[in-house]
Amino acid sequence: MKLIIGNKAYSSWSMRGWLACKQSGLPFEEVTVPMFGEEWEQRREGNEFAASSGKVPMLWDGETVVWDSLAIVDWLADKVGRDRFWPKDEGARGMARSMAAEMHSSFPNLRREMPVNVRKIFPPKELSEETISEIARILEIWAQARARYGGENPFLFGDFTAADIMYAPVCTRFVTWSVKLPPFAQAYVQAILSHSWMQDWIDAAQDEPWIIEKYEKAT
Repeated sequence: MKLIIGNKAYSSWSMRGWLACKQSGLPFEEVTVPMFGEEWEQRREGNEFAASSGKVPMLWDGETVVWDSLAIVDWLADKVGRDRFWPKDEGARGMARSMAAEMHSSFPNLRREMPVNVRKIFPPKELSEETISEIARILEIWAQARARYGGENPFLFGDFTAADIMYAPVCTRFVTWSVKLPPFAQAYVQAILSHSWMQDWIDAAQDEPWIIEKYEKAT
């Protein structure tokens, strides 16, 4: 398998696709194409990117191409068994799938006002009411998952699942933009950021030579 991703410093969807590949336990080749640079434009015009219209992440599995992070999760879960990605309990699995889908389709204001940059920590800034409402919704469903299914383990449903994969970039956003969190959410964010795969991703981002100026400013 070959996974094409964007910059580790900035690409939240690439992070999700990469974490999904790590969760699968299958070997894969990782190809980083720096976003918005000359190589980015050239490769987007080729057949390699045609299926996704130039978007990352994109997984090539032999002759099969799968794009979109949640589709990559499903594809890999089909290959290695869904219990590796989703909770075994039926109620927990239904909630985890719903939370993953909500992350996939919602929270546009948070995405716009709090872009990912895992190399930065900015001072708190004034957020729109829409973004504050979206953060409240995220904390609400985190709290429900932890209370119902978290148990003694630190992740949303106890073990690390696809739901955690989908919310991992939100955790980095909260750190980057110095969002004040209640203790339970702060503990969850810390658990995600302490995961060895997240540490590997963040460490690799520090070594990237590429800079996208619009993501380097606290605006």
